[in-house]
Amino acid sequence: MYPELFKIPFTHWSVPSYGFMLVIGFLAAVSVIRHLSRDITPNPALITNAALYSLIAGVVGARLFYVIHYFGNFRGNLLSIFAVWQGGLELLGGVLLAVTVIVFYLVYHKLPVRRYLDILAIGLTLALAFGRVGCFLNSCCFGKPTNLPWAVRFPYHSSLHTHSYPYRSQAYPDLKRNRPQPHLKLSSDFFEYTEKDGLWYSQLKPYEALTSHQKEMVDNGQYRCLPVHPTQLYSSANGLFLCLLLYLFRRRAIRSSKNTTKLFAAPGCTFALMLILYGITRFLIEFLRDDNPFTELTGLTVSQNICIALIVLGISLMLIFEKTKSKSRS
Repeated sequence: MYPELFKIPFTHWSVPSYGFMLVIGFLAAVSVIRHLSRDITPNPALITNAALYSLIAGVVGARLFYVIHYFGNFRGNLLSIFAVWQGGLELLGGVLLAVTVIVFYLVYHKLPVRRYLDILAIGLTLALAFGRVGCFLNSCCFGKPTNLPWAVRFPYHSSLHTHSYPYRSQAYPDLKRNRPQPHLKLSSDFFEYTEKDGLWYSQLKPYEALTSHQKEMVDNGQYRCLPVHPTQLYSSANGLFLCLLLYLFRRRAIRSSKNTTKLFAAPGCTFALMLILYGITRFLIEFLRDDNPFTELTGLTVSQNICIALIVLGISLMLIFEKTKSKSRS
């Protein structure tokens, strides 16, 4: 786990791995989108501008989605909502707002929305592949404990977050995930207690405050973090797979664009297919994750509820585009 890639010399600043991988993913997506849109764009600068707007919207959406998910963490200190540099972004929220902004941008500039969305779908899934590697390095979006041979263990401590997210989760019960008992039953001397408004709260001691014996137990002994599914890497591989699949689907659609009998070859179908496939795969991966809380209404996570909406929307768009393909090629 490397939440910080490196320190900037002569400063107290560091380069967070999650943010770095997001930037790499963004640049890779922009390159692919510019390359694929070279035959339909009157001005390549429009694509770059759209990408910049989507980046800003993506960060805002990712932060907003995280705050909604974990609003309890911000009670009493609402200004910390804006402290993005401290971590706390969720890719799904970023993608949703970024797509919304891009659609308005394309409409405003009177560009062929559906054809650009097809290209955007390929770029988004590529960006997802890089972004989830950042999640792995940051230790967020972690999976459930498992004994599979490719399971990974995260450390007790993190230079950026004091404690790694998986370890902190395993050390406490999580009623929002229907887990009344912690995965790791640590003795009380691993915690420190603070009083606030007449109530006592516990938190894990910093790694530096542990005794040598305690450090050995959390590093190699009975209190070592349990191995978990590397769901971040599952999601990254899924992003690469979807990127390739959507690229081939779009190429097939372009070759069949003049054949009105060819199914799902209309502009927009690649984007609709992305909504369907991403919704299905993310819905399934959520069953292996151990971080997102369940909702009371459906018993599913917020992300799974959104995935259901994405699948329904994708199927609806696919049918609409198929029905209207002979009337419009925009």
